[in-house]
Amino acid sequence: MNTRVKPAIFILSQNSINVAKKIIKIFPEAKLYGLADRTDDVDVSFTNFGDTLRELFTAGTPIIGICAAGILIRTLAPLITDKRQEPPVLAVAEDGSAVVPLLGGLSGVNELGRQIAEIFQIQAAITTTGDLRFHTALLSPPPGYYLANPDDGKKFIADLLAGAKVKLVGTAPWLNDSNLPIDDEGKLTITVTEKQVNYQPDCLVYHPQNLAIAITSPNSETVSHLNELLESLEISAHSVAVILAPIYLANNPILENIARIFKVPIRFFAASQLTQFTTKGFSFHEAVVFAGTNSNGQSFCSPYSQITVSIDSQIIDPETTGQPQGKLAIIGTGPGAAKWMSPEVREILNHATDLVGYKTYINLIGNLADGKNIHESDNREEEARAKMALDLAAQGKYVAVVSSGDPGIYAMATAVFEVIDKDKNPEWQTIDIQVAPGISAMQATAAAIGAPLGHDFCVISLSDILKPWEIIAQRIENAAQGDFVIAFYNPVSKHRNWQLTEAKNILLKYRKPDTPVVLGWNIGRTGQAVKVINLEDLEAVEADMRTLIIVGSSQTRKIETSEKETRVYTPRRYS
Repeated sequence: MNTRVKPAIFILSQNSINVAKKIIKIFPEAKLYGLADRTDDVDVSFTNFGDTLRELFTAGTPIIGICAAGILIRTLAPLITDKRQEPPVLAVAEDGSAVVPLLGGLSGVNELGRQIAEIFQIQAAITTTGDLRFHTALLSPPPGYYLANPDDGKKFIADLLAGAKVKLVGTAPWLNDSNLPIDDEGKLTITVTEKQVNYQPDCLVYHPQNLAIAITSPNSETVSHLNELLESLEISAHSVAVILAPIYLANNPILENIARIFKVPIRFFAASQLTQFTTKGFSFHEAVVFAGTNSNGQSFCSPYSQITVSIDSQIIDPETTGQPQGKLAIIGTGPGAAKWMSPEVREILNHATDLVGYKTYINLIGNLADGKNIHESDNREEEARAKMALDLAAQGKYVAVVSSGDPGIYAMATAVFEVIDKDKNPEWQTIDIQVAPGISAMQATAAAIGAPLGHDFCVISLSDILKPWEIIAQRIENAAQGDFVIAFYNPVSKHRNWQLTEAKNILLKYRKPDTPVVLGWNIGRTGQAVKVINLEDLEAVEADMRTLIIVGSSQTRKIETSEKETRVYTPRRYS
């Protein structure tokens, strides 16, 4: 079963969500699209079904529509021009009672249909004659095989259906297990080989992906040297399954370019994985080769640099050797409401293997945490949390460090980079690190009341855990003198309730007592509330750690709207 397919699953009503979730279990990298106002708990909400569907189809994304087949056909009909370029498109009944492959016969739609049908213990409605008669799709080989001459396939299959026999040269279990009329004297031929061959109309050529390329010293000449080596060995580049390398090359751009050229993954080996070979007298390069290949295979070294091509006797599954480059995404989920979580963050959560964070923040993402390895910690254990996340990523995992709001504002992004800077751990240098922004608490609070951040503003945390109060007080004084709107984070805690009063006293030296102050509680979460008071009425008892306070400048205004609501804004120009 190929679980690495990344389909787009479309639902048009909430009644389809259960069927969609069953399909996602076997395709964990799938993305769920739902019609706005009729569905929730989806990755992408759309309003225009046709435009969204056609855009994904044009991009080559496999499509599973949990809807009537007719709506998919009518929507995509103008784009159906070249069956060789079509991605798989399937219709699935809302109750899972039918799975109908529609398009993409050359890109595995029938096999995809079988996998989905298996979930619901039914038969996929496959109508392809060759597939039905021979129990295999010659024009859409399984993962691990590449059809080199698909243009010859139509006549080849027509001849088979007319009664011609076929001779099999080479080994491929999926062909041996089929109902093909295999005969050593067959008029037609199927050749399975990693070698470059001349194509003939009566012969289909499949290249098994059983080659591994080990590279330990990439340079500007490596690509050309590699191509020369494959050419000299008369080996097809389509048989390359994986690039092997030591972990310290995880961020090497030359290696990444080679992987893009061959369209294969890179798998890495840590020093500890190579020691068992280097202690036996093998060179470092040889250790990488032996760690990532079958000892029964055949290896060919390049005379140019540290490059070795190894041919395995079996199809190579990159997932079973070494490790991928570790990924660490530091994400901001927004204040709490699912509608405020960005598509980028949702996509990261869909793909991450491990989630690291404060329990309250992980709980905010709901079922997006399902199926993940959860690593919870206390809110104050930021350094330990950052180290844990980095260590997990260094093992090749895809780790998401979960913060509420924006991860770069008083949150975990800084904590991660602080420990990287302080500890200088070489294993952490191999990680692909990404920061995904989120809507901050101050943005959400400001939006809930109007536009108090409409002019110059600054942000100050009143917590003195990581910086002394003297610095905080000086910054409040400077901001007040500069007439900035000020957003206060962490205003009051159970053990710290005097700082807000001190901040108020400083501000009153420069601001009028009736300066508008906005207090936002639990914005985006259960219990959300927002109100406007005057600066002179600000009291510590009204705030806690879940409160965001915005103090206006001398220009900030309160207005009453037609709904008798108070709105606060700061003009873009001084009067």
